Amino acid sequence: MKFRAATYNICKGETGIAGRSRVHDIRLALHLIDADVVFLQEVQDRNDRHARSQPERPAATQLDFLATSGYSHLAYGVNAIYPHGHHGNAILSRYPIKTYSNHDISDHALEKRGMLHAVIEPPVGAPIHLICVHFGLVKMSRVRQAAFVADFVDQEIPARLPLIVAGDFNDWQRRVDSILRRRLQVMEVSDAGKPSWLDPWLPWRRRRLPARTFPSVAPWLMLDRIYVRGLDVHAVRVPRGRSWARRSDHVPLIADLELS
Repeated sequence: MKFRAATYNICKGETGIAGRSRVHDIRLALHLIDADVVFLQEVQDRNDRHARSQPERPAATQLDFLATSGYSHLAYGVNAIYPHGHHGNAILSRYPIKTYSNHDISDHALEKRGMLHAVIEPPVGAPIHLICVHFGLVKMSRVRQAAFVADFVDQEIPARLPLIVAGDFNDWQRRVDSILRRRLQVMEVSDAGKPSWLDPWLPWRRRRLPARTFPSVAPWLMLDRIYVRGLDVHAVRVPRGRSWARRSDHVPLIADLELS
């Protein structure tokens, strides 16, 4: 079975300074991505303050509105709660979500982070385990959060079942990357199709560019990643352009996958 997965940090669906809603543009982006499973970070599913001051915002919750782009199944995990609302990670799926649970992986009081775990049932094959994360900005926090994810997978997910771990890892130093690869026996989708040890001697036009996703105006950091186990990677894409830069400070990472 072939299907498409994507990860996208939507920056609460609003501009950073003025706080104007961009949720309509993000909904259009999900339509263009056309993924079967979407891992979302910084979904602000409640904001009473902006609901009163900006009538152009949808009456529905942010996640319910985004799900109208073609998703019948959704899971949401609250990470941060404040007087006027809350935000967290979410998973949108065209396949039934059998179960889901949210886990607090905050490393200190200043950064509320979570790990959303869900199990989907595709039309054929075994259930697929999904983990959506948003790691912290401090290096040692990310290391401990990666260890939590690895321990959870070891204890809760059988090695024979397909697994996708996706999200915003804030891992520009590639420290978490090596931990996840070693402990989970996963591959990152951007590795698919890369040349082998001959890569430094190949012409630059034949080398595979890394999937840089941040900042959206001129991406040069690999903050967003998709790790897979028990799945083949057929294609990877990171959209570029002015319209994508207007939607969020990240651009999405998109991967076409197939059950091995």
